[in-house]
Amino acid sequence: MKEIIQLLNNNKEWARRVEIETPGFFTKLKKQQRPKYLWIGCSDSRVPANQITGLLPGDVFVHRNISNQVINTDMNLMCVLQYAVDVLKVKHIIVCGHYGCGGIAAVKRNATSGMLEHWLENVRVSVRKHKRITLNEMCELNVKRQVENLAHNTIVQKAWERGRKLYIHGWIYAISDGLIKDLKVTQSGAHARKHHRS
Repeated sequence: MKEIIQLLNNNKEWARRVEIETPGFFTKLKKQQRPKYLWIGCSDSRVPANQITGLLPGDVFVHRNISNQVINTDMNLMCVLQYAVDVLKVKHIIVCGHYGCGGIAAVKRNATSGMLEHWLENVRVSVRKHKRITLNEMCELNVKRQVENLAHNTIVQKAWERGRKLYIHGWIYAISDGLIKDLKVTQSGAHARKHHRS
């Protein structure tokens, strides 16, 4: 129980420090949630969205799962996506993986079982097709695939058809140096809007 008490004490110290540094921060935060970003990242505890991007609470709407998957039958993600796009009106969706991802490494070693094996089936298909690429290359490829999945998602497609400025970005994070690399696979829906007008 000491560990849990320490977390609560840490929280009190953090809240005190924030209020000193930015008076009225929590009062303002309570009144609204208007993030510009939806972050779809890995559940890995070493990849906290707010901290690695230098954003404050309220600046980014976050969904995390094992190996940052975008699966259209994942109702949790679909609800987060719809809320972010249709209610919060985010402008950017960021899929961020990380090098050395444990889920992808487990698939490459054929060491998954149970629900994890089912969850990472899309990764398994990619690994079969690209047997000779390194783990880090596979992590990058996984992010690119998830960006593609989002670009074909009905919620995103409908937003684009309505003319929404909505961008999907693919990033990869290196735990070894703390830096994010843009994989340069940004989708903007320009094709969807052009098709809708014709």
